[in-house]
This record gives sequence, C-alpha cells and structure tokens, in this order.
Amino acid sequence: MSKINIPVSVLNLVPIRQGQNSQEAIDSMVDLAQATEKLGFSRYWIAEHHNTSTLVSSATPILIKHTLENTNHIRVGSGGIMLPNHSPLVVAEQFGTMATIYPDRLDLGLGRAPGTDMRTANALRRSKNDSVYTFPDDVNSLLTYFGPEEEQGFVKSFPGVGTGIPIYILGSSTDSAVLAAKLGLPYAFASHFAPRYMEEAISIYRKQFQPSAYLDAPYMMVCLNVIAAETDEEARFEETTMQQFFLNVVRGTQSPLSPPVHNMDDIWSMPEKEMAKSMSSVTLVGSKDSIREQLTRFQEKYNVDEIMAVSYIYDEGKQKRSYEIFKEVVDGR
Repeated sequence: MSKINIPVSVLNLVPIRQGQNSQEAIDSMVDLAQATEKLGFSRYWIAEHHNTSTLVSSATPILIKHTLENTNHIRVGSGGIMLPNHSPLVVAEQFGTMATIYPDRLDLGLGRAPGTDMRTANALRRSKNDSVYTFPDDVNSLLTYFGPEEEQGFVKSFPGVGTGIPIYILGSSTDSAVLAAKLGLPYAFASHFAPRYMEEAISIYRKQFQPSAYLDAPYMMVCLNVIAAETDEEARFEETTMQQFFLNVVRGTQSPLSPPVHNMDDIWSMPEKEMAKSMSSVTLVGSKDSIREQLTRFQEKYNVDEIMAVSYIYDEGKQKRSYEIFKEVVDGR
C-alpha cells in the first residue's frame, strides 16, 4: 500500500468523560500521550480552555509539564496558549523553564482568541485594554525572549534566552494566516471546529509567506477530526460521541464526553444538527480503507505539511485504536 508521506500529531482538549473526575481526565491525557508516542506520532498538543466544567485544560503549561515528565521523546506543546490571557514574559519564563528541563521537546502554539466566553475573558485578561489587538506585538516579544542574548532588550526571560522554542501561529480565520505568513512562522489551522475559512487561509498563508530566520518555506498544519474503527458502521456509531460534543457547543451546555448513541436524531433538532455538522465537516471517519481514501483525497487537494488529529471517542481503548489505524494509513500499512 502506498505511504502518505506526512507527519501526524495529536491534539487533546482533555475532556472529562461521563463517569470521570478531573484527576481521571488528566490520567487519561497522559495515557493517550504514552500510547501515541509508542505509535510514532510527532507531537502531542494540549489546548487552553477556561470556565468549562467538562474540560480540564485551563492551566495548559502545567499539563504540558506533566505530559513531558511522563513521556520520553514525543514533542509536547500548546494548541494553544491564548496570548490575550497572558503576559508574554510569563509565558516565556514558563516555557523557557520547561525547555531547560526537557530540551528540544517543546512547541509553543499561540492563539489570539481567549478560549472562553467574554465574561470569563474579562476575568482572565491582564489589562482592561483588548489585548487581542496586541497579538502580533506579543508574538514578536516571545520570538525575542527565546532568541539570542545579543538581541534581547533590558527585560529578558531567564530561563528562556537562547532556547529557540519553535512558535506556531494558530488560527481559525484568515487574519492569523496573514500574520503567520508575514512573520515567516509555521501555521496551524483549526479545521476541527472552524473549517469555514480553511481553504482561503491555506491559500493566503502560502501566497503571502515571507522566508524568515525560522522557516525558509511555508509549513502548513491542519487540525481535523479523526474517528477510525474496524468498520465504517462502527466508526459512524463512535462518531456520535463527537456529534454530542459539538451539540454541547451549539447549545452552550456543559455535558461530559458521552458514550455513543444509536440515533442522534432522537437528541438534536434539524437546525442543531446542521450547525454541529458544519463545525465538524472536516472529519475523517470510517474503516482503514475509508480513512485512507478520505486522507488521500484531502492531501490531493490541500497537500498540507502535517496533520494534527483530534478524536472525540468515549471508550479510551477505541480512541487509541483510532489513532493506531490513522497512523497505519499514513505509514502505508
């Protein structure tokens, strides 16, 4: 079987499954990191969300540190750190410290959204000014903090100086594509929940990319949903966990990651179904053969440099198997 020659990675929002508590969700996060490391995935990124009782990914650097100390070689990073919530210097010091303990294993993905609702965002913000607009300056500050000592200003990040931690711009709109291209940084698009502008953002990033000290050519990563199983029928059944996850988002409710169901039409209305499906339209779902066909078609159209997979599957064994099937497809097995 032909190999689809592309690195693949993992995104984890660290959801609490029905019947779990917060500690068990964190244990599941580590368990999945260890499993995907053994499977040969390139990196394992952890999201940042706040005031969401069903996700435990609020203190992202602590979860990254915990994952690093419980794995051996997989790269671990943020998908992402939401910069409006943080001082760049504090981020530089935290990540600089982790990079000192775990050299050449850390990635820093940066986003400009708050990762929560606006009332919570106001509670998180470091100032009353809208720091979303300072995002480009904040990214440049971090690039400087991690750069060589001779390029530093009066304020420096100790540790952090000279670590050269790779920075990725994350986005779900074309604005982030323009910024990533202008700065010559790798770009990761959030197709797993906001696919609407994916094609346009990829095109803008590639057309406007300016080579930099960090990258000679564009590096395009896309995050998408993957639900793989032994048969198409089983995968479609497991997919209902993800559909319930997105229904939560549509309704603004906070239910834990739920077991699959036989008929989603018993749960959602037609408008809710349409909204949830539009958010999750970039999903690979099915058996190994189906995943291979869908991934090949995706790559023929977009030819991205790396795919990051998120798999909302309730049964942890089946979730690991989904990642295993996905990796087998990529490896041509």
